[in-house]
Amino acid sequence: MSNRLKELLQDCSVEASAPCRIDMGGTLDIPVFYYALHHLSPCTFNAALALRTKVTLCANDSDAVKVSSRGFESAEFELDSAPFDHPLGIIFAIAVYYRAHGIHITVESDSPPKSALGGSSAAALAVIAAFDRAYQELGERALPVRRSVALAHDIESAVLGIPCGLQDQLAAAYGGVNAWYWTVSPDGPRFEKQSLMGKKEAREFEKRILVAYCGIPHVSADVNTTWMKQFVSGSTRDKWVQIAGLTADFVDAVDKKDFPRAIEAMNKEVDLRLEMTPDVLNPIMHRLVQAAKENAAGARFTGAGAGGCVWALGEEDKMEAIKDLWSKILADEEGAHLLDAGVDPDGVLVSQR
Repeated sequence: MSNRLKELLQDCSVEASAPCRIDMGGTLDIPVFYYALHHLSPCTFNAALALRTKVTLCANDSDAVKVSSRGFESAEFELDSAPFDHPLGIIFAIAVYYRAHGIHITVESDSPPKSALGGSSAAALAVIAAFDRAYQELGERALPVRRSVALAHDIESAVLGIPCGLQDQLAAAYGGVNAWYWTVSPDGPRFEKQSLMGKKEAREFEKRILVAYCGIPHVSADVNTTWMKQFVSGSTRDKWVQIAGLTADFVDAVDKKDFPRAIEAMNKEVDLRLEMTPDVLNPIMHRLVQAAKENAAGARFTGAGAGGCVWALGEEDKMEAIKDLWSKILADEEGAHLLDAGVDPDGVLVSQR
């Protein structure tokens, strides 16, 4: 089958793209958290951003698998010696899963590298979607979306060697603005989806949000590991009970378009995280958060923070002032900038050329 795949891609290429996301209530999508807190119906909010990660599959000149991605040196290995501990290891692991001899995978991302917007998960989901389309052309059955999400998540968790959440893959797969509820039934799905707004409402929601890259890449593993160790020890479980409640309140408020209540829940959630891990916000992120608060808005790190991005939620008439303040703050950090990121109503998209 792998030889047929290369032959197919010599005649055409397959492209897929998936969106990044902003979020609230992350970490609750990691099993150790949502199993212990299942009586609280824990959920995570995210909104897909019109910052897409695009992947292209085509034939390679040799029988090795090659991966090219902006910000990294292209790498090429024989399939069965491709290293999973490489900076592009997740992509290589997916190629090995699909037995992709002689394939060149190109990754192009609209988001900054290590921006804590879920870009690596979006890339993984898009690569899987591209391979799935190619194998459909060879007569294989299409992979259900839920299975694609699970496959991307499981490969990423295995390669990284740490428990990972599921929200990044879900935003990439489904797009839009959603709440995700984490389930514990051994025979049921891992999640339940609550759509919070349609396309027209999402266009209005865009006017209330702002996203900034702080110029410093995030290191989520350190923060997540700290949160997990604290939670497992029992020392911070009361705070996570509060975080679960605040996230649920945030979701309910957004659903009802009660944005002052959503802003209050957002800021209280960040305060709790800061108590547990003060370095979840670096100095420039602190300044961005404070500027938003001074204009009656909420502001939060994306993902597990410690670099990457900050996003704000506020009343529409306040956002222009916050944008001006953030632009001045970001000017002090090389590489920092506002992101032109609206809400993307679509999840993963696939095409063939």
